[in-house]
Amino acid sequence: MDKFDQLTGIAAPLPIVNVDTDMIIPKQFLKTIKRTGLGVNLFDEMRYDDNGNEVPDFVLNTPQYRDAEILVAGDNFGCGSSREHAPWAIKDFGIRCVIAPSFADIFFNNCFKNGILPIALPQEQVDLLMKDAEKGQNARMTVDLEAQTVTTSDGEVIRFDVDPFRKHCLLNGLDDIALTFEKAAAIDSFESKAAQERPWV
Repeated sequence: MDKFDQLTGIAAPLPIVNVDTDMIIPKQFLKTIKRTGLGVNLFDEMRYDDNGNEVPDFVLNTPQYRDAEILVAGDNFGCGSSREHAPWAIKDFGIRCVIAPSFADIFFNNCFKNGILPIALPQEQVDLLMKDAEKGQNARMTVDLEAQTVTTSDGEVIRFDVDPFRKHCLLNGLDDIALTFEKAAAIDSFESKAAQERPWV
């Protein structure tokens, strides 16, 4: 998993509440078990018309937001079914941080497991960041996980909370498998001892 420490980038505004996982990545794209290749279909039904052409005024299709790395969204982001393809699609598009007033629990947890930082902030602070994001590609935000701050293009600093364990994992690029490998020596020692004490197993 990629490490996340500090990110300075374009923030795209998506002021829509209750964005569910089917809106993030529609069900017809769930056939793959690969974590790559889904970015082109992120928000597919909003990004493309029935003929597969880009919808010009959808935020991620506009020139100033095509390279967005931060998404500022509405309340209850990531609700709906518990598909892990949703954070896969977000990450594959290039977005590493999502800021919203609240998130669905499963989506929130899946973000951390896939190298994405979800930040929940009070509505008034999200509104401030939304207005900053609406300034376009020249208004770059900085997200500092170590300091737990979001800095607007005008230099205003907003602090956010994050679980210490999840912070440690993101800073060090540790997913569940990598966490297990950190205990490899202890696991080897246990297995060796168990084999001696219970050779019949």
